[in-house]
Amino acid sequence: MHRYRSHTCGALRKANVGENVRLSGWVHRVRDHGGVLFIDLRDHYGVTQVVADPDSSAFKAAEAVRSEWVIRIDGKVRNRPDGTVNSDLPTGEIELYATEIEVLSAAKELPVPVFGEPDYPEDLRLQYRFLDLRRESLHAIIMKRLEITRAIRARMHDVGFNEFPTPILTASSPEGARDFLVPSRIHEGKFYALPQAPQQYKQLLMVSGFDRYFQIAPCFRDEDPRADRLPGEFYQLDVEMSFVEQEDVFSTMEPVLTGLFEEFANGKPVTNNWPRIPYDTAIAKYGSDKPDLRNPIEMQDVTEHFRGSGFKVFAGMIEKDPKVRVWAIPAPTGGSRAFCDRMNSWAQGEGQPGLGYIICETIQGPPPKSLDEAIVAAMDAKGFAGYAKEQENEFYRVGKGPVAKNLGEVATSILLNELKTEHGDAVFFVAGNPANFYKFAGAARDRAGQELKLVKEDQFALAWIVDFPFYEWNEEEKKIDFSHNPFSMPQGGGEALDAATTNEDRLKLKAYQYDIVCNGYEIASGGIRNHKPEVMIKAFGIAGLGPEIVEQRFGGLFRAFQYGAPPHGGMAAGIERIVMLLTGGKTVREVALFPMNQQANDLLMGAPSDVTPKQLRELSLRVVAPEKKA
Repeated sequence: MHRYRSHTCGALRKANVGENVRLSGWVHRVRDHGGVLFIDLRDHYGVTQVVADPDSSAFKAAEAVRSEWVIRIDGKVRNRPDGTVNSDLPTGEIELYATEIEVLSAAKELPVPVFGEPDYPEDLRLQYRFLDLRRESLHAIIMKRLEITRAIRARMHDVGFNEFPTPILTASSPEGARDFLVPSRIHEGKFYALPQAPQQYKQLLMVSGFDRYFQIAPCFRDEDPRADRLPGEFYQLDVEMSFVEQEDVFSTMEPVLTGLFEEFANGKPVTNNWPRIPYDTAIAKYGSDKPDLRNPIEMQDVTEHFRGSGFKVFAGMIEKDPKVRVWAIPAPTGGSRAFCDRMNSWAQGEGQPGLGYIICETIQGPPPKSLDEAIVAAMDAKGFAGYAKEQENEFYRVGKGPVAKNLGEVATSILLNELKTEHGDAVFFVAGNPANFYKFAGAARDRAGQELKLVKEDQFALAWIVDFPFYEWNEEEKKIDFSHNPFSMPQGGGEALDAATTNEDRLKLKAYQYDIVCNGYEIASGGIRNHKPEVMIKAFGIAGLGPEIVEQRFGGLFRAFQYGAPPHGGMAAGIERIVMLLTGGKTVREVALFPMNQQANDLLMGAPSDVTPKQLRELSLRVVAPEKKA
């Protein structure tokens, strides 16, 4: 028999009854039932119940073992007694009667428990991550991650992609985040950088004539951590294709990712035929470029309803500044004073003055003749089409609350008809320059959807967000910057860049850039690349980077484009975010093997750490302490 095991702890079944076997694993827990000891023995594959009674030659050793000791057990497989079968375990019909126990490794008292799902501080769990990973749920998540990445590889190979490894030590380049720099010992005073993404290398592969590339690629970015972003390093499904337009990327990758989600969704519905939502539409409807489409609330621009109205606060803002817009956030079933007050308090907690609202009531029957005539007259004057004449004989809408009181009965009725509100609904309002308030409006939409339980939790709602702005305004430096990815092609190409002669025109330019969103998370980003060197120079020039800077920072790519580059494009999808969604996790740290904490510290290994003076001398480096703030 093998020194440590003849079977794993998940292998024994009724067919093994009567066999003498050997198992090794961790003591999951020990239970004493009236002098009979039950040991749940655990390994990577499962759990087997072991029994030792006073007649067993292993009883004395069984009395000594404790949780998380590593032991070897010899014994005989037998059926569990009637009424004790555990249908939740694959091994639940049998048990192992112990005849010999050998302690392979004793364990000290545990700083964090392994059994169950304890609510322990995250930093303590990360410090003892090797223990945390023994927990059944976390162990299963990591194995699910491996299944998902295997499935990704298989699906990518099935649609004609090849996996290419790209370098880890490379040159520093501004791709939207800070680089991790690696000092060179051989080249004094110079630095490598860890790649933020294999962006340039995958484009060079297309220039080299390899048609379809993918890689499960490690990426390194010196960014602040968030719940949906790991500090330091993460993995992405990196993809690039030659001789493609945007639609070709969509038609290739949408079935791959739809199929992946369907495979691991545990029966939850997955969007087919993903909607394609322009960036500007996403901001206006959802207040976010990564909207959670499980939430049915869609915001609407209702500025014209308040222009010159009796609601002087909004009317005055609109008259004073042409950029001011008023957005309505419908809240179906939210028409209670208590809910509206909670939303108002939440808004104030977010640093806003509050949320104006109207509560909708519907009154059975046609509206009073005077109101009806006033509504029709107002509609004719302003050109609104929302008042449903076919509903006149059924009900009409009136509003309650300070906004309705000041707006007036006629204007309120027209507005509520435009929004198609129902009895017991609420509508909240935000006003100002949308560039300053859209994120808050989106957060209010999310909060209303969650509190009113409107979000359809048990599904995966995927979509493409398209037509991103090519440039954005950097208010701090008072200059034009790339908004998404500097390597993307502007819509209209070089001609569009030439035609945009002012900053206002340039900020209107769209790019062949796109994101994939799912349930409120951006899970992928990509674009059709700018493969023409002269257009590349123009695009970077508008962002304040001259030809010499382009050649210095992106020399390899810039030179390659001068020797025949195919039109190409691709995308990158975040592995941790996909796994987090498919396993029901709350943060990406749950699905990474050895993550850092929220302060970017590796508590297990003690990184970042000091290095010796000798190491610094070898690298020609000196650590300069930061200046103390006055």
